[in-house]
Amino acid sequence: MKTIFTEETVIKIANLLHCDWKFRGNNYRLTLQDSENDRKLALEIYPDIPIGNKRGNLISIYTANTHLQLHFCTGVVMSELLGEVTFYSEEGGRVTGLIIEREVGCSMYANVDNSVLSGDFTHMGPEVMLSGIALSLTEHVLDSAHTTKKNQDKND
Repeated sequence: MKTIFTEETVIKIANLLHCDWKFRGNNYRLTLQDSENDRKLALEIYPDIPIGNKRGNLISIYTANTHLQLHFCTGVVMSELLGEVTFYSEEGGRVTGLIIEREVGCSMYANVDNSVLSGDFTHMGPEVMLSGIALSLTEHVLDSAHTTKKNQDKND
């Protein structure tokens, strides 16, 4: 498995999110805080740990009201322009994304069909369109997107 979460990558994530980070043995913990709006968020990145009978990357989010986890994270996309980091996992033509915002917000979209990411948003209901737009940043790095495109090109 390719190493995704090195200390260098964690530093880039922390810089983009304007937050502190520390290494805690088997994970990196990043702490985001917005005192003005009384919001706090802890992001933990567990690189290459045992998960069941396999090894993978685990992302955990803790807020005052929620706890979210993304198992077998396969990549990360950082957007300085949007001020957010998208952790994603892909399997079987579906993607799950966990988005962390610099303003101490987070969103999760699970089991989104890859076709939604590049579909015509004007033909989608708003409840579907939102996930497609939110995760569209991952489209260019997804394994199956490349495989599907290559197969389409062969058939044309």
